[in-house]
Amino acid sequence: MDIYEGNRESTITIGVSACLLGHRVRYDGGHKHDHYISDTLGRFFRILPVCPEVECGMTIPREAMRLEGDPASPRLVTNRSRIDKTDQMLSFCNRRLAELAAEELCGFIFKKNSPSSGLFRVKVYSAGGMPAKTGSGLFAAAMARQFPLLPLEEEGRLNDPIIRENFIERVFAKARWREFLRSATGLGELVAFHTRCKLQIMAHSPAIYRELGSLVAHGREMKKEELLQRYEALSMKALALNATASKNCNVLQHIMGYFKKELSPAEKSELLEVIEQYHHSLVPLVVPLTLMKHYITKYGQEYLQQQHYLSPHPAELMLRNHV
Repeated sequence: MDIYEGNRESTITIGVSACLLGHRVRYDGGHKHDHYISDTLGRFFRILPVCPEVECGMTIPREAMRLEGDPASPRLVTNRSRIDKTDQMLSFCNRRLAELAAEELCGFIFKKNSPSSGLFRVKVYSAGGMPAKTGSGLFAAAMARQFPLLPLEEEGRLNDPIIRENFIERVFAKARWREFLRSATGLGELVAFHTRCKLQIMAHSPAIYRELGSLVAHGREMKKEELLQRYEALSMKALALNATASKNCNVLQHIMGYFKKELSPAEKSELLEVIEQYHHSLVPLVVPLTLMKHYITKYGQEYLQQQHYLSPHPAELMLRNHV
């Protein structure tokens, strides 16, 4: 299968800068193939390649470009010939964003440092020629404005295991939300959906966990469209926050409370010891979770068995195996 085509069997679509998939679309005719994205994530997602510079009509190879001027509204200018490509790129962005909306993306991975696709700390040159890492590529910035609730990340940052887990968890959460909207959107269905998400939200933000609970409880007091919009905005805001060891330990102890009467003294002691080991970075999160899942199954805790927190993403990705 041509890597540019992505995984056509998956129903979860993410956009990816095409050069990261091995496509020779960079200004020098090269690529920046990231095998983790294509070979690992490509097993679980349908990958949609996007190269703003080529798709807006620029050639391969082409003159290198950079951002200049106001970091909040920079110009895209070629390095040597000083041709301003801003309008050409922005015109493309308007057209492509409308097309991407129809793709129902669940995330996007950008190429770092790119004047079109870099998401964070892209160099913007002042009138005096001095660069400051204060900008975003024109296409990446347009994506962030158009899709504020979409999980967005750069490939370089995915080397950090915490950032990688957070991004992929949000992609799957976005996919579950899209599936919910396709199937049923009544208040009863939202209550059931929220019930399955409770512990996952708690692990990221106890404050937003309480706010979402109040929102759902008062759901009949507002229009359905407003309720769904507020729920999505709050839940994605919560998931964008890292689930720290302290917050995970709080959730693990909360889960333990559901069957503490069934646990023998030895089982309770073992579970508490493993949670403590995780809290002190002696074992990864997968260790207490595996033991917790064993007890949940052993004691038939149906409420806990449906919690997304226990399996927010495929175990094969091993995102909870880092210390």
